[in-house]
Amino acid sequence: MACVLALTPGTATADNPIVQHIYTADPAPMVHNGRVYLYTGHDEDGSTYFTMREWRVFSSADMVNWTDHGSPMNLATFAWADANAWAGQVIARNGKFYWYVPVRQRSNGQMVIGVGVADSPTGPFRDALGRPLVGNNEIDPHAFIDDDGQAYLYWGNPGLWYVRLNPDMISFSGSATRIPLTTAGFGTRTGNASRPTLYEEGPWVFKRNGLYYNVFAAECCSEFLAYSTATGPTGPWTYRGTIMPRQGASFTNHAGVIDFQGGSYFFYHNGALPGGSGYTRSVAVEKFTYNSNGTFPTINMTTTGAPQIGTLNPYVRQEAETIAWGAGIETEASSEGGMNVGWIENGDYIKVKGVAFGAGATAFSARVASATSGGRIEVRLDSATGPTVGTCTVGGTGGWQTWTTTTCAVNGATGTHDLYLRFAGGSGNLFNINWWQFSGTAGSANLLTNGDVENGTTGWGVHGSGTLARNTTVAHGGGGSLSITGRTGAWNGPGQDVTARLTNGKSYTTNVWVRAQSGTPPAKATLSLTAGGTTSYLQLTPAVGVTVNGWTLLTGTTTVSWSGTLSNATFYVETAQGTDSFLVDDASFQ
Repeated sequence: MACVLALTPGTATADNPIVQHIYTADPAPMVHNGRVYLYTGHDEDGSTYFTMREWRVFSSADMVNWTDHGSPMNLATFAWADANAWAGQVIARNGKFYWYVPVRQRSNGQMVIGVGVADSPTGPFRDALGRPLVGNNEIDPHAFIDDDGQAYLYWGNPGLWYVRLNPDMISFSGSATRIPLTTAGFGTRTGNASRPTLYEEGPWVFKRNGLYYNVFAAECCSEFLAYSTATGPTGPWTYRGTIMPRQGASFTNHAGVIDFQGGSYFFYHNGALPGGSGYTRSVAVEKFTYNSNGTFPTINMTTTGAPQIGTLNPYVRQEAETIAWGAGIETEASSEGGMNVGWIENGDYIKVKGVAFGAGATAFSARVASATSGGRIEVRLDSATGPTVGTCTVGGTGGWQTWTTTTCAVNGATGTHDLYLRFAGGSGNLFNINWWQFSGTAGSANLLTNGDVENGTTGWGVHGSGTLARNTTVAHGGGGSLSITGRTGAWNGPGQDVTARLTNGKSYTTNVWVRAQSGTPPAKATLSLTAGGTTSYLQLTPAVGVTVNGWTLLTGTTTVSWSGTLSNATFYVETAQGTDSFLVDDASFQ
């Protein structure tokens, strides 16, 4: 059983580390289509060395509730490798995603850099080359694409190297170049003549306001996180100092830095979970603000973590493996796609942070399976021992992947709260849970009929021209999505009449998942309002590029108001391309 934690309910007031059901290490965050995708290594339970056989992916839209996407790449992906699935990094280009990883080459026992490629940020990834991309028995690759389109791959321990990647991202021009490790560039280490600078490993290179930053792990052991800057991508570098001091119960550390939704975030790892150490590590994150001169502030490890961006919508389907904090649970691949939460025993729980119930939820549904006699889901607020607003009974279904939906009444869930799903029953494993969703009263419920598209095209029509159908092959959640073809204009798209459901002057939040059928068109949700004989168009979400490779969330909150008598209001989804086909799923407007 993976990293089963004996945590008290009070422990869940923390949000760091951000994954609790397995040990994770070497964070590599990537922002893509309104989400942060976090790529990590996986320290095996009880490790006394860097025993790592696979890589993992998590994602979040709010920096606190993280969805477990499982392991889309492991050592078996590279037939020529036999060990050491260590620190890698993913970058997007050419409509694909490239995962650079260090592995041990079977033929010579040397550490080399392999590259996996996928059509989606969550994989599956495949070996792009069938051989190493580059190798010199050093580790920790990191890719960076400069403003002029030139891509670089950096790596190294004990040295620091780079190559200029070609546009295909799986070949390079010239040969590997060693970056001079000078004390001016990387600080002074004392007591180790063979390593005179502080640079140890784990370079993370990025550009901000015309300046290049190289964040790295410094001076093992134990490591701290430091950085240097340069006016060019290959130096010369100038050492700038410590970002994160030596802290935590791990003798290594590894940084990842991103900007997301107007904030800056610093990822790292420590040994904070029960059983944690330098070989059983856990990824964490802090929000920070650069100093006015562009330098990093000192960033300390906390158990609080980053603040939540916005709130979570409980009235659309949420994956059970979307978790702010979990106790006792594990995840596994689901027969219905994606992952499910399993190995649930009496007293285990899941915390989901910042759930916006609005005027009130009236029912809770969950997709469950059990090869035993099941148990109960206690729907609680604000802690694992908080008020119970509903209890769902889960019966035996005849198998751990034999799914059914259970529903129970909810009373007292209003406003915004942390949601705790506490699991109860007899001894042993009780049941699995795949997803959950609330339904609500007027003012909190989804104004869209059949927003999850589980009842065919019921409730949906076409705004403008086009043909609607239910696609049962590709879905964001459940058994199908909404397909529109035959559009003749940008403003054509699937829509619903919401005239009778709107309140003048009220704010509404939109969430809708969209997937292109061709190209990468910008998509958005729009509200057409006709009042007093005049029609206006209100943009409900920012326009975001969508792709054929995966689902993109369009989300936004807008105040809807009009003058005169409202005669028509239509919610619809459109793309700028105008004649392309696309898919819509799990839509809410509330």
